[in-house]
Amino acid sequence: MKKTRRVHFIDDDATAGDLFRRFSREKDYAPVIFRDPVRALEDIRLHGSDLVITDLSMPGLSGLDLLQAIRQTNIELPVIMITGFSTEDNAIRALRLGAADFLKKPFDMDALLALIDKKLNTAQQRKEEIASRPRMENRRNQHGMIGNAASIRKIFDIIDRIADIRCNVIIEGESGTGKELVAHAIHHHSLFADKPFIVIDCGSLTDTLLESELFGHEKGAFTGASQSKSGLLEVASGGSVFLDEICNISDAMQMKLMRAVQSQQITRVGGVQPINIDVRFIAATNRNIEEMIAARQFRHDLYHRLNVVSIRMPPLRERREDIEPLLKHFVDEFSRRYNRKAIGFDDSSMHWLKNYSWPGNIRELRNLVERSIALADNAVLHVEQGLIQTDTHGGLDADNPTLEQLEKRYILKILEQCHGNREQTASILGINKSTLWRKMQGWQ
Repeated sequence: MKKTRRVHFIDDDATAGDLFRRFSREKDYAPVIFRDPVRALEDIRLHGSDLVITDLSMPGLSGLDLLQAIRQTNIELPVIMITGFSTEDNAIRALRLGAADFLKKPFDMDALLALIDKKLNTAQQRKEEIASRPRMENRRNQHGMIGNAASIRKIFDIIDRIADIRCNVIIEGESGTGKELVAHAIHHHSLFADKPFIVIDCGSLTDTLLESELFGHEKGAFTGASQSKSGLLEVASGGSVFLDEICNISDAMQMKLMRAVQSQQITRVGGVQPINIDVRFIAATNRNIEEMIAARQFRHDLYHRLNVVSIRMPPLRERREDIEPLLKHFVDEFSRRYNRKAIGFDDSSMHWLKNYSWPGNIRELRNLVERSIALADNAVLHVEQGLIQTDTHGGLDADNPTLEQLEKRYILKILEQCHGNREQTASILGINKSTLWRKMQGWQ
């Protein structure tokens, strides 16, 4: 029988490799033995592998480093970790990085072979399940994710690959690009979609409130704590937590969150008993997190624990080919909601819409469509009921302004309508207050 499945066994102890080779002679897979993890990684990348067994402590490249390197190019490959120096921290870290299992030396070789058979069978079933499942790129309307730009198709592919792997994810991108939609898609496209998905806005809560929300509290922990309360991380166990605007939390909260991410344990405020959790963390930020790390405004150790997989959401101006299908989607959505018979925008409006810089990205586009339909007098829509029409009173585009000038005039127009209320202006524009403030600072 031809042995086509390759099983890598990596251990700097030559005796362990020889023992594995002898025991696996009668199996239907081919053992590939390496003592050097660096060479093993090269072979895996060059020739492929169906399963990897690796020691944890090895010179040159640790088992955890090897696992992380494998995960950068292969999300699905089963990896079994073995070690003579097992600690709970190492086991948890290995499993969070996507290890299939974790064994402590000495182990029974027959038990290892049985585990290998089980993982190979599971991997084969997983391949068949993935092959039969509709892919994200063929379900672009799910969770509001619409687009055919190359950058968006790449994100769909990442979601397909990581959905069922309980690894942590960081989503970066400007406000309004759809970071929360990606988080929803990652969770709801997974095999544990029936488990909780909880959204936490890190920027809207003080440290005290955020700690209580995340970790819960015991009765009497503080004034007003009349009864014990489970934290959201405890409630979300088995599912996913989306930490929106993660960069807005303090250094002290970053440290507490890092411990929870690393150990998958929490302790309620006022409590002493650790509580085990099983949570996939998905974090998002509209700030340059690497610049914040360099400026010591964000902890590098928390970043690296969250950043197993990184996704960058492109701004709408970088995916202009998606503007038209997004417009159609939102026109259909709000026509149904408001019982209107809108069929789309006129030609001059479409020209403006396709060339506008969209500082608020998809959120701004969506809000613009909603306002246009709410105020529409007929089925053919105009942008802001005359926004792009020339007038004799110094209107928004009376002197053929640049896109930047038009954007400034539009913001000032909305600001005037809101009587200077920046929070209301930002809401109408579909951007957050800090983005509005930065744009206004840039005009000075």
